[in-house]
Amino acid sequence: MFRRPVLQVFHQFVRHESEIASSLVLERSLNRVQLLGRVGQDPVMRQVEGKNPVTIFSLATNEMWKSGENEAYQMGDVSQKTTWHRISVFRPGLRDVAYQYVKKGSRIYVEGKVDYGEYTDKNNVRRQATTIIADNIIFLSDQTKEKA
Repeated sequence: MFRRPVLQVFHQFVRHESEIASSLVLERSLNRVQLLGRVGQDPVMRQVEGKNPVTIFSLATNEMWKSGENEAYQMGDVSQKTTWHRISVFRPGLRDVAYQYVKKGSRIYVEGKVDYGEYTDKNNVRRQATTIIADNIIFLSDQTKEKA
């Protein structure tokens, strides 16, 4: 009498565990980045033997904040932090457009994903690299440069 309910609970538990295991394999995830900033250098195109070419450039984003006790009502010092991002473009059409039209100082919007990797530098030292793999670039008009 006691054995039957225990076996039913055990079967339900085992079935539940196997459903969790299979759902982990099929589980969706998201790696998305959106950046709006200014280009720090003209792009370069590189090609490693046996691999597709890649267009690479840097993008600066700024974060600003006020320091002070009551930030909403007092004029405090404004602080700014600039973060530099390495942008890599592998998609053939976008790669060529980025190489031709992205210029130092341009204001652009980049969508893509974060990629963490390693490389060996000239001195044979292993280094870590964080790269944004771009899959969309939107060129924004820069009114200050258009007037000049």
